[in-house]
Amino acid sequence: MSRVEDLRLLTGRGNFTDDTRPEGAAAACFLRSPHAHASITALDITAARAAPGVLAVLLAGDIATNDIARPMPVAGLVVPPWPALADGRVLHVGQPIALVVAETLPQAQDAAELIAIEFTTLPAAVEPRAALAPGAAQLWPQAPGNLACDWQGFADPQVAEILAGAPHVVHLGLAQSRIAGAPMEPRNATAWIDENGRPVLRAASQGARFLRDALAGITGADLRVLTGDVGGAFGLKTPPYPEHVALLAAAAMTGRAVHWQATRSEAFASDTQAREGFAEARLALDEAGRFLALDVQSVVALGAFLSTAGAHIATSNFARCLGSLYRIPHIAARVRLAFTNTVPTGPYRGAGRPEANHLMERLVEAAARQTGHDALALRRLNMLAPAAMPYSSPVNTCIDSGDFVGLLDAALRHADVAGFPARRALAESQRRARGLGISCFLEHSGGMPIEGAALRLTPQGAVLRMALHGSGQGHETVFARLAAERLGLATDDVQVVQGDSDFALGGSAAVASRGTATAGSAVVDVAAEVLRKGQALAAQRLEAAEADLVFADGAYCVAGTDRKVTLLTLAEGGALDSQGMTRTAETYPNGCHIAEVEIDRDTGLVTLVAYTATDDCGVVLDHHLADAQVMGGAAQGIGQALFERIAYDSEGQLLSASFMDYALPRAADLPGFACHSAPSPCRTNALGVKGVGEAGATAAPAAIMNAIADALPAGAALQLPATAEAVWRALQAG
Repeated sequence: MSRVEDLRLLTGRGNFTDDTRPEGAAAACFLRSPHAHASITALDITAARAAPGVLAVLLAGDIATNDIARPMPVAGLVVPPWPALADGRVLHVGQPIALVVAETLPQAQDAAELIAIEFTTLPAAVEPRAALAPGAAQLWPQAPGNLACDWQGFADPQVAEILAGAPHVVHLGLAQSRIAGAPMEPRNATAWIDENGRPVLRAASQGARFLRDALAGITGADLRVLTGDVGGAFGLKTPPYPEHVALLAAAAMTGRAVHWQATRSEAFASDTQAREGFAEARLALDEAGRFLALDVQSVVALGAFLSTAGAHIATSNFARCLGSLYRIPHIAARVRLAFTNTVPTGPYRGAGRPEANHLMERLVEAAARQTGHDALALRRLNMLAPAAMPYSSPVNTCIDSGDFVGLLDAALRHADVAGFPARRALAESQRRARGLGISCFLEHSGGMPIEGAALRLTPQGAVLRMALHGSGQGHETVFARLAAERLGLATDDVQVVQGDSDFALGGSAAVASRGTATAGSAVVDVAAEVLRKGQALAAQRLEAAEADLVFADGAYCVAGTDRKVTLLTLAEGGALDSQGMTRTAETYPNGCHIAEVEIDRDTGLVTLVAYTATDDCGVVLDHHLADAQVMGGAAQGIGQALFERIAYDSEGQLLSASFMDYALPRAADLPGFACHSAPSPCRTNALGVKGVGEAGATAAPAAIMNAIADALPAGAALQLPATAEAVWRALQAG
């Protein structure tokens, strides 16, 4: 079945924020900081206010609540203010200082250039480990040494003792480069005051209700948030941003709708970024190769301010993936979070999971090399067995299902690992080094377990309302089909509607691979409530006992007779309308991805020649959509492994603020993906589904880096990203 969304989106009939503006909307332009750290010593907006077409110029004092910091709770976290518009000091390049509103965008841009501003530059702290070192430039007085939090969520006292006495202890230190989300559609928003005096914000988001609740908590206003089509999100379009609050203030000040569309350079300097940090791991093994204990010490950059989920991702999300699909009886994890003069970090596809899996799978390979064990045998020895499920791990996960050894064996067959030596020999004859890399993974998905759904039925069909919001995943296709199957309707008879916080549906955003498990379960429950109501109404209409009715093909029939009434016939007057909330347990997607690379010995250029993904995402509702999610995530993981890195210089200047300097993978860089399913149905939700949206992003970096390590001389060290230059240098060192 083709995706419902495709015809509209591929023929230019999408309804994106920049496509739909209230009539007479004014244009917004933000003046942003050119410095990573500076005091604002003079600021004159007189000329800008007098410029042609200008309606308003807003500064920090024009915003009633100028602090948008509302991070998810993390024990011991220091929470400094995050101003919507800078108030006396700037802390990263790209921080908004002023907002100019004019009749047209060129007028707003011209006026922004007339703002006279003087700075006194201050020393900057850029790299997280350096920011925590003695003598580093300080960002916040309430965070001495730039330490935002020293998190020790898993502090097993036995780990140190086991490491001290273990026959083998493997040590590995890995850096995570900072990366950008870079969605096709940069962030945007339109704010206005409706006819009832109520603030309205239309913005690209991953859940209108989630964003509305966050902005209401910041502004104290009863506002409405609308979201149309979204051109990619990957986590970064979930939280509130300074621009949202400033635009709402501008709409109130001018009495006009105010529209802002970020440029790509603005996106690089203001979207939350992700991943940056360094982790050291020590793994203890016995003589047979069994894992005994794991200790992880990590330093992660938060940026200058706290995004909604940045600290949570770097701590709990990361640490709860450290056990992966292995039995490791004792795990300790410590994460130090550093303030740095850079863009805040936040959610990006995987959100802590890729960092943990990259560390774990490269650690397993290092353990195999150091102890002399075969890497595959070492994995099999330590993988949890199906009989161990449900398994309560040392990192507060409860894995309900999975056949990890069986899935690994299936992945090896799909990737024809047995034929790899012949492929390697052929590559060597052509002066190319060929390597094979394996990445097994297990992640936790479905955070924020409560989700709502509503069904409104009429004689013409059904409307399914949802709180979370799609950004390319195929929500309109899979959820319409799910509701239709439960109600006995044709899929075309069900319309999925998202993107309005006034739906009064509880729920969250489309993040954490949670959509199908949580929202799908909510759809199942609300459909069951519709059928329950229909059963009672049909019994009255047919003058029969409810127990004598059979529901099939969208109709209730008196058993053994031809007397029946359709569900839609009973829907007159809203008699069947239903809505509700469903709580769904966390799920644990897992899999094994295998990459093959070839390296040109003369240039260090890495070519990804094959990528095989074998995934357990539970029951698959739509193989086309599931495979697309795996491939899309893998493409982003491949980008992280080979190309992508946000670069700042030592003074905090952003060096990669365009696609001329930030390398996304192109189509020619990607292989033909081979996707396979090896499902173990989830035991904790009615559909048996697990997440799939982050599988590729979680697995790919380790698979590729292990493949490169397999191709390089023994002992060659390499960090992300494995650019041609970095690989060439590793070859020379080898």
